[in-house]
Amino acid sequence: MTPRFLMALLVVVLGLTGCASRLNPMNWFGRDREERVQISETVAAPVDDRQLVTEVISLSVDPLPGGAIVRAMGLPPRQGYWEADLVEVGREDGEIVFEFRVYRPADANTRVGTQRSREILAGTSLTTQDLAGIRQIVVVAQQNRRSVSRR
Repeated sequence: MTPRFLMALLVVVLGLTGCASRLNPMNWFGRDREERVQISETVAAPVDDRQLVTEVISLSVDPLPGGAIVRAMGLPPRQGYWEADLVEVGREDGEIVFEFRVYRPADANTRVGTQRSREILAGTSLTTQDLAGIRQIVVVAQQNRRSVSRR
């Protein structure tokens, strides 16, 4: 056997034995463990402190394989509103209703600015199962509501 072959064999053997050692970074955290706990208090439902956006200025529903995406553009009274979401509040008689909710800015003295600088986009996805039996999608704001109907 040649010295090169022996050296390569030695490297392979040492490499394989290092896989199970503490020197291997993949072994540093070990295996997972299960710990059973008992919750003694009930968890309250979260409260949404956001307010309705002032006005919904556009609404669209774009079909996707397996469902659709609902997108709405909202207009708050001034700049700085954030974390916009469409929150489902009702589903009956073939209609699904969302509220367009946003957090107000921490500083109440933000600029009003132009309409374009205040626009906020929010969206949600609906599966085909979510859309079963739905003929109309409605988004509600403080001053108006917009809806789209299925063709």
